[in-house]
Amino acid sequence: MNPVSPTVEAESTTRRPRRRPARADVLAIGAYVLLGVVVCLNYWVDVNNRVSSHLPTDHSWFEWLFSHGAYSVRNLENPLFSTQQNAPDGVNMMANTSLLGVTLPLAPLTWLLGPQVVYALYLGGALAATAGTAYWMLSRHLVRSRAAAFVGGGFLGFAPGIVHHANGQPNFVSNFLLPLIVVRVFRLAEPGRWRRNGLVLGLLVAYQIFINEEMLLLTALACLVVVIAYAVMRPRTARQRAGTFAAGLGVGGGLALLLTAYPIWFQFNGPQSYRGLQGGVFHSWGEDVVAFVTFPRDTIAGNEAVEATIGLTEQNTWFGWPLVLLSVVALALLVRRSLVARILAVLVVFFSVASLGPEIRFNGELTGIAGPWSYIPEDLPLVEMMMPTRLTLVTTAALGVLLALAWDAVAGRRRPPVPAPRAPQPAQGPESAGGSESAGVTRWRRPRWQQAVGYAAIALAVLPLIPTPLPAKPVDPPPTFITSGAWRPYVPDGRTLVPVPIPSNVHGLSTLRWSALTQHQFPIPAGYFIGPNLDGEGVFGAPNRHTSTLIYRSMDAGELPELTDEDRQRAIEDLRYWRASVVVLGAHPKEGVLRDLMTALLGEPQRVDDVWLWDVRDRV
Repeated sequence: MNPVSPTVEAESTTRRPRRRPARADVLAIGAYVLLGVVVCLNYWVDVNNRVSSHLPTDHSWFEWLFSHGAYSVRNLENPLFSTQQNAPDGVNMMANTSLLGVTLPLAPLTWLLGPQVVYALYLGGALAATAGTAYWMLSRHLVRSRAAAFVGGGFLGFAPGIVHHANGQPNFVSNFLLPLIVVRVFRLAEPGRWRRNGLVLGLLVAYQIFINEEMLLLTALACLVVVIAYAVMRPRTARQRAGTFAAGLGVGGGLALLLTAYPIWFQFNGPQSYRGLQGGVFHSWGEDVVAFVTFPRDTIAGNEAVEATIGLTEQNTWFGWPLVLLSVVALALLVRRSLVARILAVLVVFFSVASLGPEIRFNGELTGIAGPWSYIPEDLPLVEMMMPTRLTLVTTAALGVLLALAWDAVAGRRRPPVPAPRAPQPAQGPESAGGSESAGVTRWRRPRWQQAVGYAAIALAVLPLIPTPLPAKPVDPPPTFITSGAWRPYVPDGRTLVPVPIPSNVHGLSTLRWSALTQHQFPIPAGYFIGPNLDGEGVFGAPNRHTSTLIYRSMDAGELPELTDEDRQRAIEDLRYWRASVVVLGAHPKEGVLRDLMTALLGEPQRVDDVWLWDVRDRV
């Protein structure tokens, strides 16, 4: 059962051993790396003091995660949990986008360069690596033209939705294992190799769980749809190979479960775990129909103004009308003679429709027409945590493969059926995708005018989607009091440093970075994460305490509320709960009102270096 590569057996009989990397491969990887540098260019202007303009808090969260990996390795602590944020309750890292599969191996680099530099390096590297593994999958298993594999791999690594997620969410650009997983899934039916293929698949799946479980789930759903479609289109072959496929899948699934059983249990049953998100916040996030033909913001054809109409979405389906038109034409031309194209058509239709959410949205307006998710219960396990719009990331992958197939078809290269065994013959013509042409492999080219039209059509669809540098904005550096270590005499072991404003999912971007940029040398209360509320449902950030509510209210209003002795008493109780040793206020746009508030609650502060400091050790 090999729906991705129906001719893999033929390929194995005709390909010569490869003694050194092909020049085309090196050029492809080099181009992907260069594009990754371009995407992150605005960060490198001032890498230590710039964050994403689109999702600055997410950017700071992932910097914090790189520091978490370094801290866990340095102190030999359980990386599945952290008490350095949301003290004293802590954060369940498996129940958050912790990226442990990346942050732990890169710990030495984080120690050396700091989380800001590692974040920018990794972001560009992950984009390029995903394009690279996609290029390998396409060139070795689907197409013969290296140019076709380059175009398809580039789209899979730098697609509009992927680049948009790069604005502060590197977990969604870390897809370099997914092409390898897909290849291994569809090689499970190889006779005599199901054990080996199953073991490799299990290792890949287990590792992907520590990078991004949601993308793994989407990949599993896509593979399920592909297998079902293949079984319908090739029922006899599917029945013949079903046993071997199931055996390999059992080996892979068993190994992955064995390796990840405890972390998964910890995710759903460990401290600070939760069940679903309060109010089903993700369930209603469907895709706008008009978004499919809209040019994405972070591309050379993009325009920020269009977001005012359709809204600030993740832009997973913002393909632009030329690519949508090309895809329709390519599928219409290829489905009659290509099994892979037929399967891609099923993927595109199924996941595009499924992404529309519980109510169809058109050009920013709800239409009142029920969408597919209106029939799915909000509390269904796993589904309750999914965003419908992200299902179109499977559509994105299908379009990337389709682009490669289309380019290959324009080039006119074909793989014939398996030839009868015969003696090897000298290669004919230039090297083609998948190795030098040899016995049993013929090459056929379309007329030049057809090739010119085909290449031009693909170029016109893809070139407008070339990404531009991600928007970035400056952020205030931490106070010298923090970076110099002057805080150390004030924060004994077991106590916390309380930054003002207290970090949350709305406020305290700069103070969350204090913890990240010192690589977790002191614990802080609250923060930016998902944890349980009193009912066990997931909520963003820690439940506000009385003092943090006063801080946020004063910042929003720009003036002090009326304070009572009860407010002062509850402030002490909150500090006692947080196990505070000092309260610290650095430079801030609302510094004046925040200093007045904390002075009214705690008394006059000290000026230490470049911060206001309230030493509360003898009061809590």
